[in-house]
Amino acid sequence: MNRILAAVFAFAFAASPALAQQPETSIEIDLQEQTAYLMRNGRLVLSTRICSGRPGHLAETGSFHVLEKERYHYSSLYGRIVDPYGRTILPDADADMPVPRGCKFVPGSMHYFIRFDASTGMHAGVLAGYPASHGCVRLPKEKAIAFFNAVEVGTPVTVFGHTPRVANQAHLRPISPRSWPNDPRGYYPRPWWGR
Repeated sequence: MNRILAAVFAFAFAASPALAQQPETSIEIDLQEQTAYLMRNGRLVLSTRICSGRPGHLAETGSFHVLEKERYHYSSLYGRIVDPYGRTILPDADADMPVPRGCKFVPGSMHYFIRFDASTGMHAGVLAGYPASHGCVRLPKEKAIAFFNAVEVGTPVTVFGHTPRVANQAHLRPISPRSWPNDPRGYYPRPWWGR
């Protein structure tokens, strides 16, 4: 018994310097600058442009931790509607929209998903050049892969700044009083079959 106990203490003593030298990795997301940073021991390792949440879907600011990582994640709320031939007829659809006969709702891909706040996270996606997502932080695919590979569950994530106002929002219609606050249908014209 003493030998086992001595071996455990010897291993713990030998491993502790190695564990103490692990670099502290964190993610910082600047909503004002629309930029995400990968930090290691307080030093910048990688930065990238992002596309954060649009009005009605703004990302929460604060301190979080990575809750989960999923390589092939798909949205349960947002996606597109395609016809029987697979052609997209509505690129920005949500799951509870009416779907024309013969068409179907296809969930949006959110590959290299890093969840850090309830349903919010970072993933590979299209960068519109202004805040346009449903609340998540979109990154270019190669940068999403780099962030995904660099972090673990528990990695600190800090989101700060104010989402910039987009000057060219004249084409967006305001939320109707009957809509719930984060209803994307309040910002986009109704599809032809729902009019």
